[in-house]
Amino acid sequence: MCAALGAFAVVSSGLAPSAVAADIQSKQWYLDAMDAEGMWKVSTGKGVKVAVLDTGVNPDTSSLKGQVLEGEVSQAVSYNATKDYDGHGTSMAELIAGTGAGGGLQGLAPGAKIVPYRVLTKGVTNSTDKENTPSIADAIKAAADSDAQILSMSFGGDIMNPDEEAAVKYAQSKGKLMFAGTGNDAESKNFIGYPAAYPYVVGVAAADDKGKVGDFSEHGNYVDLAAPGLKVPTWCDATFRAYCPDGVGTSMATAITSASAALIWSAHPNWTANQVLGTLIDTAARDWPKDQPSNYLGYGLVRPRRVLENSSINPANTDPLSYENGAGVTGASPSPSPSAPSSASSQAPNDTSGGDTSAAASSSNSSDGNTQLWVILGAAGVVVVGAGAFVALRKRRTA
Repeated sequence: MCAALGAFAVVSSGLAPSAVAADIQSKQWYLDAMDAEGMWKVSTGKGVKVAVLDTGVNPDTSSLKGQVLEGEVSQAVSYNATKDYDGHGTSMAELIAGTGAGGGLQGLAPGAKIVPYRVLTKGVTNSTDKENTPSIADAIKAAADSDAQILSMSFGGDIMNPDEEAAVKYAQSKGKLMFAGTGNDAESKNFIGYPAAYPYVVGVAAADDKGKVGDFSEHGNYVDLAAPGLKVPTWCDATFRAYCPDGVGTSMATAITSASAALIWSAHPNWTANQVLGTLIDTAARDWPKDQPSNYLGYGLVRPRRVLENSSINPANTDPLSYENGAGVTGASPSPSPSAPSSASSQAPNDTSGGDTSAAASSSNSSDGNTQLWVILGAAGVVVVGAGAFVALRKRRTA
């Protein structure tokens, strides 16, 4: 599957529709874990626009009414931007900027606005749609020329596309911050996923409520950050009649990371994309050296609250991903040591974005020597961080 016809990074895991839509917000476990209510006292994402490149965004769901800026999409790439053929793009938009009205999904950055783009992917099958739907490269370039500061791309494919890479570089030159899901095929082929693996695109992995990387989440040296991506509610389909509560995928992790960036940028509107990303990296939850990012969780789990609490400023023109950018990528991780567990998820560090527990503790597993370190986040509680014993050193990307 080529990147030009990418797949959307969400997995249906035997999903059943939510019986009562109003109950769906109770399934958004990460909002409490990340202390969304506390963050909203400082920032809601107001003033920040997020371009959602996806299956289209339905602006008429209760949670997105007034949140979608369809008039800001250039006519050249506006084809069916607000007609979601799958429900995926609308779900991502709600996770980012949904107001939660009418029992809909509550976005992490409800003050932000969405600029919608439908992009050409494998799911576009109608011949007319194929002819008129903008390519991923064209949509990225259009978003780069828009007022959107953040590009959220919850899709991926396994073939590098020169036009897409050129579009990404153009968007970077325009000061945009780009996020993309690393993909959901780690248990089968674990391919290198694009656009996540392009220079200047932040590759996002999916973690559960304990901060453990999902078995499905693609790993390699292009993973930069991780965010909640298991048991995250989404629309079941394009009928928009019911939510499915147990979605899994790097798609949702990408949307939540994009929303995290929106919260920070809203609080610091004069910051550059480099500064927003730099603080996300600096404050990410990890217990391994910052200069040795994990092939599973990158620099760690996003914690925008930490940035809002302590706003240290990074250099405006310093690329936080200079260690990776301008180089090649590898998709496979080094083989674990003989004593390490065999599954990818158990090799990866464990971490969460927060909780309500107030005590700190530690324990060890004698079978694999992987110490579980509890790190106090602050007033809200603690996070679990797995020891770095099985953290694979990210290799430099070679040109």
